Amino acid sequence: MADKTITNPEPVKPTDETPSRRRLIKGLGLGAAAATLAACGDKGSAADCGDPSAPAVQRKRAKRLTMVTTWPKGLPGLGTAAEYIGRRIGELTEGELEVKVYAAGEFSPALQAFDDVATGAADMYHGAEYYWQNKSPAFPFYCAVPFGMTAAEMMGWIDFGGGQALWEELSGQFGVISFQCTNTSCQTGGWFRREINSLDDFQGLKMRIPGLGGEVIRGLGGASEVIPGGEIYQALQSGTIDATEWVGPWNDLALGFYQEAPYYYGPGFQEPGAALALGINRKVWDEFTPIQQEIIKSVCSETNHRSIGEFTYQNARALKTLTEEHGVQLRTYPDDVLAKAREISADVRAQAASAGDLEKRIYESFENAMKSMEVAGAFSEGAYYAARKAGL
Repeated sequence: MADKTITNPEPVKPTDETPSRRRLIKGLGLGAAAATLAACGDKGSAADCGDPSAPAVQRKRAKRLTMVTTWPKGLPGLGTAAEYIGRRIGELTEGELEVKVYAAGEFSPALQAFDDVATGAADMYHGAEYYWQNKSPAFPFYCAVPFGMTAAEMMGWIDFGGGQALWEELSGQFGVISFQCTNTSCQTGGWFRREINSLDDFQGLKMRIPGLGGEVIRGLGGASEVIPGGEIYQALQSGTIDATEWVGPWNDLALGFYQEAPYYYGPGFQEPGAALALGINRKVWDEFTPIQQEIIKSVCSETNHRSIGEFTYQNARALKTLTEEHGVQLRTYPDDVLAKAREISADVRAQAASAGDLEKRIYESFENAMKSMEVAGAFSEGAYYAARKAGL
């Protein structure tokens, strides 16, 4: 939970003719004495601050916040995104909010993050919404669903197509408010110990894959497991699973999956644009000032933007390392596998709508937005990629 704070009465807002003393001092760089003056507040004076006989000046204390995550500590692009968010919130609020970030297992188990925030044991989480599928089958729509939206389309739906309002209604049932704040872009299909040549090769295959993607694997004849990122390698090594999907080359290289499963399959139909979330306890959110709330939303938007570029660039570099230095063999799923997976995916997305009125509205909003964007996407980016590839 956030610490209780002691606050000053509302400071006098500076006019255009009277700039904030704190900002003016910072701009002029007047040193330690000026910093002391700034600490006393806009109404204080150096004499008031330094004179023991002067009336005490009540100062703001930082509100300390706890962020739990579903990622291994320092994991590139995911763990580092959570750390970036915490740091930026502190910087932009000028220390009014201090965020302590905990990797999976440091504060509590990875898959307990949502419950920690909902109950108030922690203030915020950074994680993947499909991990909360047991609470509502609509949660995966706010991370990734098989044969669903790309990163750009997710941004379009959530920010401009009504997705955010429905998300707040969904998370609000549990006392949480959530925002998209990271996106891995299109992921890869996964790592396999043996080649996949036809649908028959999925029979009995044990694969680590969460969300609605796991239901597709079951429909293909396999078995799905939900395992946190930090535990996947051991499961592969021990033979608990035969295959795993995680994110993409950048993250997968860091976790060393290529050492246990040499075949790297694509495309990642299960997560074509995985949006990750910052979830905040609603009571804590309501205690923030309007400016603090806007700062947090801006940090989420900034981080989302940065992550798409970062993953796009770093995945390309890591894929080169995997293939040229580690001998990883790239494979494309057979046509019959993709065709069957596409058919099952449409069914499992539709099944989510049967859970209740809100789930139905989220499903319909998602599907309608995706259909409205896919024609333009195929005409522009899809056609362009095909044309560019033809020239290679």
